[in-house]
Amino acid sequence: MPRDERPLETNLSDPRVPPALVSGQLEILGLLPNSSNYTFLAKATAGKDEVLAVYKPRRGEIPLWDFPEGTLCRREVAAYVIARELGWPNVPPTVLRDGPEGIGSAQLFVEFDTSQHYFTLEGTHLDEFRRVAVFDLIVNNADRKGGHCLLAPDGTIWVVDHGVCFSEEPKLRTVIWAHAGEAIPADLLEDLRALQTCLETEVVRDELSDLLSAGELSTLGSRIDDVLRAGVFPEPGPGRPYPWPPV
Repeated sequence: MPRDERPLETNLSDPRVPPALVSGQLEILGLLPNSSNYTFLAKATAGKDEVLAVYKPRRGEIPLWDFPEGTLCRREVAAYVIARELGWPNVPPTVLRDGPEGIGSAQLFVEFDTSQHYFTLEGTHLDEFRRVAVFDLIVNNADRKGGHCLLAPDGTIWVVDHGVCFSEEPKLRTVIWAHAGEAIPADLLEDLRALQTCLETEVVRDELSDLLSAGELSTLGSRIDDVLRAGVFPEPGPGRPYPWPPV
């Protein structure tokens, strides 16, 4: 089976991922609104275990001129892997698997307050959004909208929608520029150094190699080096630094 048409068996060894999300029967419940690609709410069932998932099939991705066709679902999973190894920010467990519409990403659905987003939360969650800003910087997130930041009932901030990350070209577009010019906190830089070591391990390297190209992995490492050398949050630009729409 071609690389871009097979699921990732390594998901089975990730204790953070519910087994039903990896290998349970996936049933589409409906199409989620306001999505640029086909995005479904689905139910994953394995015996008595059942979870809700956001399912983004590869065949439902609208081609983009600046990202290789059919790769957005893999980038979703790669973003989860990086967040998992960093320990932040909170990206819901995400796997690559087969489903009713073919191979795609399946992300654990998290309940959230639909009235809240980055612009309503930034003043009370500064430390969390500093972590999100550093994460977006290293994964080269080309579309961090305010609505991609979710507030769960327990107060946890989750971030979602990472299909346009990891380009080899600089593409950072985000609404989170409040910390531009500030020094990045020392503990976050220390976590980035630990991530560098982690990316050299065979298990994580192999996992990411199934999701990203060799060039994308190389530039990921280079971006981490650049952030560690600079030690500050960058200023907006060059290019278009904000996504549209902002929420």
